[in-house]
Amino acid sequence: MSAPVSDNPLPLSQQAIQASSTTSAQEAANAPYLEGLNPQQCEAVLTTEGPVLMLAGAGTGKTRALTTRLAHILATRKAAPWQVLAVTFTNKAAREMKERLGALVGDKVEGMRWMGTFHSIAGQILRRHAELVDLKSSFTILDADDQVRLCKDLVKASKLDEKRWPGRLLAGVIDGWKNRGLTPDQVPVKEAALFAEGRGIDFYHQYQIRLRELNAADFGDLLLHNLTIFQSHQDVLKIYQDRFAYMLVDEYQDTNVAQYLWLRLLSASHKNICVVGDDDQSIYGWRGAEVGNILRFEQDFPGAKIIRLEQNYRSTPAILGAASGLIAANKNRLGKTLWTASKAEDKVLLRHVWDGEEEARLVCDDIEAAQSKGRSLSDMAVLVRTAAQMRSFEDRFNLAGIAYQVIGGPRFYEREETRDALAYLRLVRNLDDDLAFARIVNKPRRGVGEKALQMMAITARELKISLHMAASQLLANGAIKGKAKNALGLFLSQLDQWRGQVNDLSATEIAALVLDDSGYTDYWKTSKNPQAPGKLENLKELVQAAGEFDSLPAWLDHVALVSELNENTGDGLVSLMTLHAAKGLEFPFVFLPGWEEGLFPSQRSLDENGLKGLEEERRLAYVGITRARERCFISFASNRLTYGRWQASIPSCFIDELPPEFVDTDSGQTPVSNGQKTRFKSEAFSQDDSALHQIDGKAERITTSAKKSDFTVGERVFHQKFGMGSIQKIDGNKLDISFDHAGEKRVMDNFITRP
Repeated sequence: MSAPVSDNPLPLSQQAIQASSTTSAQEAANAPYLEGLNPQQCEAVLTTEGPVLMLAGAGTGKTRALTTRLAHILATRKAAPWQVLAVTFTNKAAREMKERLGALVGDKVEGMRWMGTFHSIAGQILRRHAELVDLKSSFTILDADDQVRLCKDLVKASKLDEKRWPGRLLAGVIDGWKNRGLTPDQVPVKEAALFAEGRGIDFYHQYQIRLRELNAADFGDLLLHNLTIFQSHQDVLKIYQDRFAYMLVDEYQDTNVAQYLWLRLLSASHKNICVVGDDDQSIYGWRGAEVGNILRFEQDFPGAKIIRLEQNYRSTPAILGAASGLIAANKNRLGKTLWTASKAEDKVLLRHVWDGEEEARLVCDDIEAAQSKGRSLSDMAVLVRTAAQMRSFEDRFNLAGIAYQVIGGPRFYEREETRDALAYLRLVRNLDDDLAFARIVNKPRRGVGEKALQMMAITARELKISLHMAASQLLANGAIKGKAKNALGLFLSQLDQWRGQVNDLSATEIAALVLDDSGYTDYWKTSKNPQAPGKLENLKELVQAAGEFDSLPAWLDHVALVSELNENTGDGLVSLMTLHAAKGLEFPFVFLPGWEEGLFPSQRSLDENGLKGLEEERRLAYVGITRARERCFISFASNRLTYGRWQASIPSCFIDELPPEFVDTDSGQTPVSNGQKTRFKSEAFSQDDSALHQIDGKAERITTSAKKSDFTVGERVFHQKFGMGSIQKIDGNKLDISFDHAGEKRVMDNFITRP
């Protein structure tokens, strides 16, 4: 997308000065900090009076515009450093802004007392007026772990079932209310049912009382208490309204209701508030962010000026064109068109693959090809919708010797649930594995308490035997009694049963059996932990991964070795992360796998939030594409292992929304017209759309191909994924095959070969 043509003969900075009715040309004409800014950035810097929305698209230099605006306010003495409120979302962003500002205005930055995150600034205000909410100025700020612990204590004291109503769930419910600026007295009565069958508000009251007794506040309280003080004590509010002559807010699209109310109250006097954000990058609705805050800005601040930053300095025209075409499908947006002066010609590459393993292999091939041409591994990023997708890439990276890092969380095999599951299976293989035994003997809790564990450890150490043998001996001589005796006896009996089935079951089957029989799967199914759904997905991915190996020992050996294979080669690290973790980052090469219905957009998001969820998923796709500077690779698979069964996948609806003029399809793929959109399909599927449905024979076929297969009933055949099998039935070019290890499947004959 090329730059728009301007008929104005003036230099860019002079055009902006001319456009600004609030700043004199003489005042700003010679300002060195304006050099290099484009007209819209200059306008955003110079329009200092009244409410301003800087609608900044991805890669449009919004941080530079924001810090230059700050520098301009200070340099022109419109306000002293301590009269400016500058709010960011992270401490890292605040430090970066302060460093950039220091380079522009020097020592003046030291007077910026009110630059920081929402919570740090609200904390400063609360310490000065703590007594107004029954706290002392020395109050403690509880972290998330302390908050959960306090909630657990309240649940325990109430005699509730802690497994059904865990403290972490209560902490999440309370945090959600605080994000909306609601005190216990303001929570709608119908929302009391969110916890303990109608006791949620009562617990919220108890929680706040306990915090005051401890002279403590949690992070949500910092803003909530500010709101209480400002709304109840107008004299205090006026102090801060008069003090903050200018306000600047970064990432406004990520604000929640409490943050929005806080800003509205503080800006009511001067109304000189400038917010910077991009409604198209609002992707944190699941943690309280309200995209409506930025969409309503003109209504909330009458007379507001919207300045669109649309010149992109990061990506190629094709990347911007694909991203802009995609996000245009969202109805609830302010609208902007990104463009760039870059002349790069590489289009976004859309690739169809057979399954997730082939997808990972092709990504590795592309990375190695780029590396062979002199590119660093740090230039590459793989951005996935869910953490469970990482496993296939981590395995492939390790196999290929590609050094990588997981951003925003542990690697797949280092996650809590993965390590627990592997500990169970290691113990099935080797009863002498004391580390595995100690990790899972009481996980999930089965009544084997600290006393019993200590007895086992002492006996094992004294007799120089394994914990498993020590447990057996203590049970035999009656040393362990009561609930622990029954629980431990059952656990040891299960171990014997599992070990007896290892040789008769595949690695996948034994893994699923152990996790189900032990109660570990149900533990996460019934957990109210907000991370539980993701942990269940990871467990399913782990079980599916076992199917790639002939036996349980072979799989466990593979898992044990993969962590040792990933050594930094000195050429950087490939970044592997979720799309949510990638916001704010950029890479020359970006790979976006898994663009399939149900996976991306997420079915859970659609089920829970409907159209609103779909639009946020689309914004997430937009964020993913715009992380790329030079090349963007999007892929979708025909098949995914889901709940241990192969199922065909339908390409994501987002693929239809990519403008075809900005997209190249990989060899073997053809754009097929679908109304006014473009559906990208593999030529292998061009004759029969039934390939887009389940291939296990249990789903209805949409069409029946007239082509007759060359194979015959009873013939032995080979499938790349399912292995050897015998043809049971032929229907056109579709074969019902009984595979030796995968059971009965229905597949198309062009995926079958003769051995």
